[in-house]
Amino acid sequence: MITPWGAHDLTRHPVDPRDRLRAWDASDEYLLERLAADGTVLDGRRIVVLGDRWGALTTALAAHRPLQITDSWLTRQATRENLERAGVSAGELLTTQDAPPERIDVLLVRVPKSLALLEDQLHRLAPALHAGSVVVGTGMVKEIHTSTLQLFERIVGPTKTSLAKKKARLIFATPDPDLAREANPWPYRYQLPGGIGPMAGRTVTNHAGVFCADRLDIGTRFLLDHLPAGEGPARIVDLGCGNGVVGTSAALARPEAELVFTDESYQAVASAEATYRDNASGKAEFLVGDGLAALPADSVDLVLNNPPFHSHQAVTDSTARRMFADARRALRPGGELWVVGNRHLGHHVSLRRIFGAGQCRTVAGNPKFVILRAVKR
Repeated sequence: MITPWGAHDLTRHPVDPRDRLRAWDASDEYLLERLAADGTVLDGRRIVVLGDRWGALTTALAAHRPLQITDSWLTRQATRENLERAGVSAGELLTTQDAPPERIDVLLVRVPKSLALLEDQLHRLAPALHAGSVVVGTGMVKEIHTSTLQLFERIVGPTKTSLAKKKARLIFATPDPDLAREANPWPYRYQLPGGIGPMAGRTVTNHAGVFCADRLDIGTRFLLDHLPAGEGPARIVDLGCGNGVVGTSAALARPEAELVFTDESYQAVASAEATYRDNASGKAEFLVGDGLAALPADSVDLVLNNPPFHSHQAVTDSTARRMFADARRALRPGGELWVVGNRHLGHHVSLRRIFGAGQCRTVAGNPKFVILRAVKR
């Protein structure tokens, strides 16, 4: 990436040669060009970078020691690696679950895919802004909607946008210290419907940015209708746990089981822990990280998974493929991976390649979704 502060060799984390996805886009470049054109706007000021995708902004501005805030464990790892490659030590890398800074002079916002996450984070950071703070958002045109601008206007202050450049756009918000803000609506809690097994009628907690935070998504509901039966001690993993409803259902159905909830999103794992604590008891572990990397090989009996097929705005099956391979490594011989996914994604192809052609079968299906079972031999 060529910037006014020099050229930087940037990668995503983990690197997948099959994807060929860059670690930055035109919106990152547009924001950096604007900051350079403004001259001394960054000098000696407390800079916060919110939602940096893979550390592109944090790396380019490293000389100004920006503080990064992200919901993504993978983003934090990519940022560390990109800073190290640039020969710069990492500054403050915070998560969306950490206490926000007390003062922000310059807030740079990479507009996230989730409008709810943007709403939550602007609410959390707005008290740290002052009349002299500079607030600039950036995103591709397709990511910035009227509702995006309304959020900045409602939570920060008067807002306007730039002209588009290479299909990217900037957002300029002027902090209004006297602005009367509504209370932050996140986290959001709701009661699950009936007919979905042990979690029927129980309460789920969703922090902002979690997939389908305001309702039970139909893929998860289909999996809940077909959870594998079992009894006695077992180590069960809710991989890519989201709000934890799948793992908590398994815990309620099998009280003697030990549960592991894992996701690369700090918001998701916080949601899963709250959902579990409100509805179940027993031994449970909550891990933020890259899949099952923190678990030893041959250490779990059952993995439940509803894998994503997006990486921010990019459509890719690389995350699912890594989850499947990681699950096979972590499963004990005879252990099972249960996957729910859209039919058109063809997960059975990857599962048969990873587990063996004879070790993957269809458990259930409907016109939209399919549940697959893969056994480690």
